[in-house]
Amino acid sequence: MNTSELNALISLLDDPDENIFEHVNGQILAQGSTIVSELEQAWEQSKSTLQQQRIENLIQKIQFSATSASLVEWINSGGKDLLEGALIIAKYQFPDLNVKKLTAYVEQLKQDIWIELNPNLTALEQVRVINHILFEVHYFIGNNVDFHNPHNSFINMVLESKRGNPLSLSIIYAILAQKLAMPIYGVNLPQHFILAYMGGESTYGLYDLDKNKEVLFYINAFSKGTVFNRNEVEVYLQQLKLTPSDNYFYPCSNIEMIKRMINNLLFAFERISNEQKTNDMKQLLKLFKN
Repeated sequence: MNTSELNALISLLDDPDENIFEHVNGQILAQGSTIVSELEQAWEQSKSTLQQQRIENLIQKIQFSATSASLVEWINSGGKDLLEGALIIAKYQFPDLNVKKLTAYVEQLKQDIWIELNPNLTALEQVRVINHILFEVHYFIGNNVDFHNPHNSFINMVLESKRGNPLSLSIIYAILAQKLAMPIYGVNLPQHFILAYMGGESTYGLYDLDKNKEVLFYINAFSKGTVFNRNEVEVYLQQLKLTPSDNYFYPCSNIEMIKRMINNLLFAFERISNEQKTNDMKQLLKLFKN
């Protein structure tokens, strides 16, 4: 569709006839994300409240459709790239985010850590290096002041503000560790999220979820990389009155981590009564196979 045809359709968005609107709405939606900038420009130029509202709804639907398609593709590919999964969710809220700039910053973090490493370091010493770079050099910290803010679950906002929740900080920590061939993976602990340093070799961010492998220790990214053992996890579960399960002690997949990120956003949007985005998160959760 050329520009003049698109503008003609947009001009009909304030038509009070519902049949005309539905026809126009469908044709515009069919164009996909390539026309979002034209819609935004039309919104700025419009003097009709109804037209602006309908344009906003169209943009939201187009962006949600793009997020859904990208997420399905990522899931079906096995969710191998954790950073990619987190960026897909971020683009739902920030469709124009600068992916190149964000990935460059992640690479900078990785490089800063790599410079401090050497082959003779123990697992614990490696973690101390990561902790130093992330929490003392780059000043990442858990956001205790505004814990339930949706921004704590969007990786672009966490990378920019240096503040996040347990899951988002753990995702950044795991991305960096795995890029550096350290076997550190997320653990889906109830009401919290932690990391496990596994025995055995890392395969660049991939983990076969073999529960026969040993967990050397756990890491709490939300408290500046504090290291602890299985006993402390068991005490935590007792406090919550939960029956211990392997899922609470061993790594989960990248797909499960992104699913939990969406669950966090669902809760955050519910708290601020954002019905549209709450419903969108519910729809995204349906894309997961289990």
